[in-house]
Amino acid sequence: MTKAKIIPSNLAFLKLVGKNNNREWFNANKHRYLKEHESLVQFAEELLFEMNKHDVIETASGKKSLHRIYRDTRFSKEKIPYKTNWSGSYRRASKLRRGGYYFHIEPGNTFVAGGFWGPEPDDLKRIRDEFASDAKPFQKILKSKSFRDTFGELVGEQIKTTPKGFDANDPAIDLLRYKQFLLIKEFSDKEVLSDIFLKKVNQTFKSMRPFLNYMSDVLTTDLNGEMVV
Repeated sequence: MTKAKIIPSNLAFLKLVGKNNNREWFNANKHRYLKEHESLVQFAEELLFEMNKHDVIETASGKKSLHRIYRDTRFSKEKIPYKTNWSGSYRRASKLRRGGYYFHIEPGNTFVAGGFWGPEPDDLKRIRDEFASDAKPFQKILKSKSFRDTFGELVGEQIKTTPKGFDANDPAIDLLRYKQFLLIKEFSDKEVLSDIFLKKVNQTFKSMRPFLNYMSDVLTTDLNGEMVV
């Protein structure tokens, strides 16, 4: 594999899109977009190669992991047609491996993330049941030095009340209120353009594994630990 990396022109092009976010400009500069996009394909491809050394990824290729730069404006008040970031996501393979990985590259706002953006109602209920039964294994993951050094804390949307069917006095009430379960790590532009950015992104994804493994175990078993998939 080549040593793919994010280069200055990848970020510079995004800044130009931000200043000229219209179809006329973009169509006139389509050749520039295609050149920068190909650079991102190489980055995503090598990242996929490295990730498959420590996980099993369902996403077939780096190119297929990349999201379109075209915005869906049908239901948006903001009608600008193009995103001002590069992004991509990877799905873990098989029903036994739950959760996903995401990267977002944007001048001044680059981050990588993983976890569960919109759990299905049954999955959310199963996770909450596990927390209510015994949250200590999950709390141990969140309190570990490696987790705190890398991600700081668990993030995601929470409800302000007590979930239906659960006890407001439950010791794990803070976890029970989560509707999303996300890990996020931010990177500066200087880090993004460094020769080791891909390595750092891959290591960040690898550091998510205790969290993803825990959630996978929960979502593939019942409260008695019996497999359900």
